[in-house]
Amino acid sequence: MKTTVVGGGSWGTALATVLAKKGPVRLWARSKPIVDGINQSHRNPVYQTEIELTKNIKATTDLADSVADSELVCIVVPSHAMREVLSNLVLNLPSSIPIVSASKGIENDTLMTMDGVLKACLPMERHADLAFLSGPSFARETLLEMATAVTIAAEDNDLCKRVQTIFSTPYFRTYATDDVTGVELGGALKNVIAIASGIVHGMGLGHNTRAALLTRGLAEITRLAVHMGANPLTLSGLAGMGDLVLTCTGDLSRNRTVGVKLGEGRSLPDILAEMNQVAEGVRTTKSAYDLALRENIEMPITAEVFRILYEDKPARTALMELMGRQLKRERS
Repeated sequence: MKTTVVGGGSWGTALATVLAKKGPVRLWARSKPIVDGINQSHRNPVYQTEIELTKNIKATTDLADSVADSELVCIVVPSHAMREVLSNLVLNLPSSIPIVSASKGIENDTLMTMDGVLKACLPMERHADLAFLSGPSFARETLLEMATAVTIAAEDNDLCKRVQTIFSTPYFRTYATDDVTGVELGGALKNVIAIASGIVHGMGLGHNTRAALLTRGLAEITRLAVHMGANPLTLSGLAGMGDLVLTCTGDLSRNRTVGVKLGEGRSLPDILAEMNQVAEGVRTTKSAYDLALRENIEMPITAEVFRILYEDKPARTALMELMGRQLKRERS
């Protein structure tokens, strides 16, 4: 089976190795050094550089060529780049093949998840080809073939089963759902809570604080997602609680790392300047804050993370105000 991965970052490279178990993979990257490194030494020279890749993966900087004759296209670019990449890709996509998004985020201007962006950019007849991959999955551990479980979401049941089968390997287990909204929002919003979790760690606070943060973070993610039409059970699954736990506790989490450094007193511009990968949660925090305001949904943790990131609010002040909020019933 011939497949394509659009995006040469850590996660794109990892998913290329998963798909390479089923046949040849063409991987598109903007960076010529990444393309040359993969083709010549079978390693991504920028991300996870020490891990050797299968020779079944061939890289290219030619977007049109990358999807020619492909039987599945998986798009793994930063969420803020999705619209631009799609505009260059749409005319070259083979007809009637699955289009899988593995990107997590919410656009700042439109407040659309990637589902909305793809539907806005693709013709109506391609909407039935869309599927979304999400769940607790660090790229490095996937590249090392550690046991991983994710969720495939699609509105079309037959397409969902097809994509589920294609991505399934002995170490990469896939579950299926038709709740695209829940999977998309769970995958995006957990990055906001991960920044908060990092801040808590950077401030030197303990397990009590982190447990409270994860629990109440999941509560506000679920509150918004259900309001937007999601099934609440989705948020207790892999794309919700599973991804939240991973991203909030794992040292490989870029968003948690940003939070840790903020909690230690570093400035956001300095933190981002020294990172070579995108921390989606920084942009998503603004989108989530604006979306909560638009929909009149209470998301106090998200609001405080927004103020820390964008208004330079001291983290300890944000924590004190969260703890000092009016008392309420847990399920209200």
